[in-house]
Amino acid sequence: MSDDDAAAWARVRAGDESALGELFDRHEARLFRHALRLLTTREDAKDAVTIAYFELWRKRESVRLVDGSPLPWLLNTVSHSARNLERSGRRYRALLARTPVSIETLEIRAADESGVLAALRRLPAREQSVLVLTVLEGYPERAAAETLGIPVGTVKSRLARAKAKLRDEMTAIEGAWA
Repeated sequence: MSDDDAAAWARVRAGDESALGELFDRHEARLFRHALRLLTTREDAKDAVTIAYFELWRKRESVRLVDGSPLPWLLNTVSHSARNLERSGRRYRALLARTPVSIETLEIRAADESGVLAALRRLPAREQSVLVLTVLEGYPERAAAETLGIPVGTVKSRLARAKAKLRDEMTAIEGAWA
């Protein structure tokens, strides 16, 4: 592995972008698995790997190889990028939590011929936010809990209540159609 890496690395140092692609193809899966262990989302893990390869290209003159391979340097850079992405995400979520939200921005503005959106609007804001995050946006319950700053069990109970209320309203709406 290190002989192949050393040959590709010599070409990268000479400015050969295709050699960087070879290194990417060889190590991307391992770096991605490493990033997934450190981050909560696949998209952030992909970003951490991408950042590492951009940095590898940018700093190719000063990167130190270990046993002829840039892999240890890449693993370390993925770790640093993952920490930076996680820290950035925390700051962003904290900023969003402090941002005042007016009632007008929370209103759903769309034609609602079926009554589903009206039923969703009638849910309490707590249940509405859990339902939107988990059902409509597809986030896992744990991510919704983290985003809302509540325990996972609370997300589950609010989601169950919201679904039951919507089910009752939809049954009533269907009954009116008959």
